Amino acid sequence: MIDVQNFTDNRNIEINKVGIKNLKYPIIVLDKSNNTQNTIATINMYANLPHNFKGTHMSRFIEVFNRYSSDITMKNFLKMLAEIRTTLDSETAFTEMFFPYFINKRAPVSQEEGIMSYNCQYIGKVDKSDSQFSVGIDVPIATVCPCSREISERGAHNQRGIVRVKLRLGQFFWIEDIITLIENSASSDVYSLLKREDEKMITERAYDNPMFVEDIVREVTLKLNKSWDFPWFSVEVESYESIHNHSAYAYIETGNLNISNDYF
Repeated sequence: MIDVQNFTDNRNIEINKVGIKNLKYPIIVLDKSNNTQNTIATINMYANLPHNFKGTHMSRFIEVFNRYSSDITMKNFLKMLAEIRTTLDSETAFTEMFFPYFINKRAPVSQEEGIMSYNCQYIGKVDKSDSQFSVGIDVPIATVCPCSREISERGAHNQRGIVRVKLRLGQFFWIEDIITLIENSASSDVYSLLKREDEKMITERAYDNPMFVEDIVREVTLKLNKSWDFPWFSVEVESYESIHNHSAYAYIETGNLNISNDYF
């Protein structure tokens, strides 16, 4: 049959990214406690298109993804990108994958178990000379304002927030370990199921551990820097303020970090 995509295009304009977007697909990812976990991903897959081709072959993106969807490990993700690049005869291939990651989490006192959902991302790029793979993890947390606690006779304003990290792959790591590190860097972590005794403990723990967004973004950065050797990472914290009509925000991107080990 005639392959229109391979027709010559005479406009001499290369397209940076062309492909498929918002594909919903069941996937299997690694799970520290249960070996693997089934979830559903939203996937964007692109390749660059040389100036002389009229179009790309959209079906080939899904054909390649079909072969990897049952084992989306960090290592296989880059293999998949390399295959997309070769299959489509492109200089560069890109893939973004967004999925919820589920963890069974027990309440601190009652030990009642509930399921927490954490939004995660796999982001990759492969060309003829380089490959990059990053993992994004969003972790909900609770904060208590140090200023409010200091100046108030009774109580202090508190709110939920979100910590978002992006980690460029160096050594292997478990998503669960990053989540635990982040939750331990906030005034308190959050839960899906709590009894009254749990609420009492968490409220008091958060009150005893007030933190600005500046405190949390620094704590997470210090702990990531100490525990792993990532080539690059970023940390952002957004606090959905309970008494302000705006969010509080802080961001750190690694580069020339000069962190003294005397802190630990």
